[in-house]
This record gives sequence, structure tokens and C-alpha cells, in this order.
Amino acid sequence: MIKVTVWNEYYHERESADVAKIYPDGIHGCIAAFLEKDEEFQIRTATFDMPEHGLTEEVLSDTDVLLIWSHLLQEEFSDEVAARVQKHVLMGMGLIALHSAHLSKILRRLLGTSMTLCWRHDDSERLFCTTPSHPIAKGIPQSFDIPKEEMYGEYFDIPKPDDIIFTGWFAGGAVFRSGCTFTRGYGRIFYFQPGHEEYPVYQMPEIQQIIRNAVRWCRNGERKQEELTCVQIV
Repeated sequence: MIKVTVWNEYYHERESADVAKIYPDGIHGCIAAFLEKDEEFQIRTATFDMPEHGLTEEVLSDTDVLLIWSHLLQEEFSDEVAARVQKHVLMGMGLIALHSAHLSKILRRLLGTSMTLCWRHDDSERLFCTTPSHPIAKGIPQSFDIPKEEMYGEYFDIPKPDDIIFTGWFAGGAVFRSGCTFTRGYGRIFYFQPGHEEYPVYQMPEIQQIIRNAVRWCRNGERKQEELTCVQIV
């Protein structure tokens, strides 16, 4: 059994009627719903407004893989909780950062760069599988189209990934390293670009399969008990 915590700000869905129509149960609810169909996964959800953002020591100690989606509340996120998540990743908890979570305090602490990029609204994307042998790419076609998506483009200020599994090409001409893996301490990290809140990207079968694959890959079968030193690089 893989214990998965799906975390979301849960801001856009409550503030925008248009977003609520697409994700009436929140982005976290949508992701949790398709993951729950897999008997291998045990799912819990957490959101920004919960005490300690729902990411207490108890929750993280009982989480094999954490998925995060964040956007407008990046700087309001607790430094203490970000450091706590970093500690657990270094000890072996898997982390999947989705879409605008590239700018989360959690990912910036772990990867040590600005995580900035170019962006533009209202584009379409063709996602290419550029490392088809990777477990996260299992069952994914060579390419598939996302009809509506927010464009993310280079330069993307990230450290050198372990693998670039997916590369996005946008109709406006931009390209992007859309699916990248990293290792920090004992923890495996997957950053995945698709998933703007205004479009039903997480309802696409291909996207759901990638996330399921990523959960399995990010899980470290043995969590370490000793804490590695957490140093934030700025």
C-alpha cells in the first residue's frame, strides 16, 4: 500500500466560479478521485487553510508520496512547514510538484534555484515523451495534445534534472522541460508542468496515467529515520 497525500491551496476553486465548474471538488479532489480507483493507493487530502496547512509531522510521517499544487499563496506558505516537508523528502518521502508549484517554497528549498520561467495564457500544448524507457512514461504515447493549457517556456531556472521525461511544445512556438526528475537525499522528486486551473487537464486519461506512474516511482520503499541536514540555498 502506497500512502499518498494530495495537497492543494484550494483557493481558485472557491474564488472563481469558472474554475469551480471544472473542479467542483477542488483540484485535490479530482486527483484524489482518480488515484483512489487504484487499490494500491491509500489517499488523504490536505489544503492551505488547515492547521499547519494539513502537513503536520504526523501526516508527513505517514505519507509515502506527497503531491502539491500551489499558485497564489506561495509566499504565504509557512516557512516552518516548508522546512518540515524538505526534511521528510530528504529522509525518503516522494514529492510530486504540479504546474505552478514550481515556485513553491518546498521546491525552491529542495532544488536551490529561483525556479522562474516564461509563461503566457491561452495556448495549446503537444507533450512529447522524450525518455520512454522511464517508469513514469509507462503506457504513455510518443506524444499527445492538450487542447488548452497555460504556456510555460524556457528559460526554466532549474538545476540539471536526473531525467527529462516529457518535453512540451506549444502552438505559440515555445518549448519546455515539462516532466523532470530529481533526487535529493533519499527522496525522489518529479516536477510535472501541465495542470493550469482554468482547463480540465487533470481529467485527461494520459495525465492521470502519468501521475499514477509518478506516485509509484517516487515512493521509496524504505524511509530513513535519521535526518539529513536541511540547508536552504538562496
